[in-house]
Amino acid sequence: MKSYISDNIQQAICRIMKDFQGGRPIDSLHALSEPDKEIITGITDRLLRVVYPGYYHDRTYRYYEIRNNLTAAIEDIAYHLRKQISNSLKNERVSILYENLEIPDGETDEILPPLEIAHIEEQAEQITIEFLRRIPKVREYLDTDLEAFFDGDPAAESRDEIILCYPGFYAITVFRLAHELYQLKVPMLPRIMTEYAHTQTGIDINPGATIGKYFFIDHGTGIVIGETTTIGEHVKVYQGVTLGALSTRGGRKLQNKKRHPTIEDNVTIYSGASILGGDTVIGRNSIIGGNVFITSSIEADTRVSVKNQELRFDSDCHELTPVEEKESEVWYYII
Repeated sequence: MKSYISDNIQQAICRIMKDFQGGRPIDSLHALSEPDKEIITGITDRLLRVVYPGYYHDRTYRYYEIRNNLTAAIEDIAYHLRKQISNSLKNERVSILYENLEIPDGETDEILPPLEIAHIEEQAEQITIEFLRRIPKVREYLDTDLEAFFDGDPAAESRDEIILCYPGFYAITVFRLAHELYQLKVPMLPRIMTEYAHTQTGIDINPGATIGKYFFIDHGTGIVIGETTTIGEHVKVYQGVTLGALSTRGGRKLQNKKRHPTIEDNVTIYSGASILGGDTVIGRNSIIGGNVFITSSIEADTRVSVKNQELRFDSDCHELTPVEEKESEVWYYII
């Protein structure tokens, strides 16, 4: 006696297969030639072993000499990264063709001319090598970030603890690596990397953001930093901060336009603050208090704060009464 599923499974399969014929973006059957999210997150993890070889160990490679271990790891990254970059570039090209022409569904390599495929493969190899050449520069920036974390957080017992434990430092590390691929105009991969860090930490940094040295994220959860944000050096950002766009009603028309704020050097932004707009500039040496909402520029050396909220206490079911506040008190942040 057959089960209900056995009697009806083929009909369900045919119905699903037919649904792929709608010509919609979700109907794409190019999965084998699109970037592989799982492989890219694996590359991200392996990159940490190259950036911090004393802290992230790869037991796949068993060598007595650390240089041999690193060489094997870097070559492995190069092999997989080249393929994913190539797939991303091909996918971007095919997407453009689909937007402008009527093209039957099929594999990417069947749509693109052989000469164009060869050019993309060569381009992917060049980008891979250039990215690897930039890792020392990334490590230079991360070394300054590490110092900013250690100097700025009295709870940090050691630099080792920061590298191994702090979600903010992890998110910055992945961002700085992804940002180099973004600068090299690699589609999709940088965003996959930073969204992977986002899922791990709750910190959302778009790979297109520009962030200077000595960047410090404290606690980190809920931080959002938009694509066109520019951040100077020695900037501190606390949990729940949004550096976002003032409005996204324009949709795609806003692409490639400055939508997010500029934060100059030596600025501290405390928890829950929202700073919005591409024309908004926070001047150097300013302090932005907790839970403020800013949509216009702030001059240098400015302190922005919210006055004490009115607190009321209900003691032994008596009437709620306001608590007097001192004129000089301001509410900066909560940790």
